[in-house]
Amino acid sequence: MKLGDIMTRNVIAVPPDTPALAVARLLADRGISAVPVTDSWNMLLGIVSEADLIHRLAVSDVPSGGLLHALFYDRDRAAQEYARAHGATAADVMTHEADLITGTEDTTAEHAAQLIEQHKVRRLPVLRDGLLVGIVSRADLLRALLVPAPAADDKDLHDRVAAEIARLPWADAPYVFFDVKDAVVTLYGFCHSAAVRDGLHALAQHTPGVRAVVDRITDAASNHTAI
Repeated sequence: MKLGDIMTRNVIAVPPDTPALAVARLLADRGISAVPVTDSWNMLLGIVSEADLIHRLAVSDVPSGGLLHALFYDRDRAAQEYARAHGATAADVMTHEADLITGTEDTTAEHAAQLIEQHKVRRLPVLRDGLLVGIVSRADLLRALLVPAPAADDKDLHDRVAAEIARLPWADAPYVFFDVKDAVVTLYGFCHSAAVRDGLHALAQHTPGVRAVVDRITDAASNHTAI
């Protein structure tokens, strides 16, 4: 599934000269956690999130004193953070586009989920030639899990499982093979790794359209004979 299939298309955005406090009001009134900042051509310039605005409160707190604080306190950095956090407009407080994790309409839901998890972000703007065309949240990815799998015959299911095995480096188990009958995948052969064996079982089980998995893999150790 691609992001173009699951993204929110009617995205609320603000121009860069929007007052920062007006952005805060927009987030509160709409119950959203972030808003993109775009120019008149809908080119993505950045995003203002709750975190960007809450940072305004955090940097206003007076830091505690002490010797360690005095030794490591960076006045220039603190001043820069304060100035940015207290910026007057969306452009002043936003996270810039160059620092954002984005996707395209052709980005797969699986890759988007990996990006969100790896970079610990809550959303991915979806761009087409730099223009904002949608946004994908964690909730959108969760809904993608609930989309029913399209109907498939045994050959289609075999191709799906084989393609997934070929795609994942850890799944390269040359002595494991499988067949599919009545949407049931049966795994055969032997495997040196219990972790890979479990992974292959899960891979087949979670392939859309597969009803069940029968594991007939033999432990590789049991195939060794004493000399």
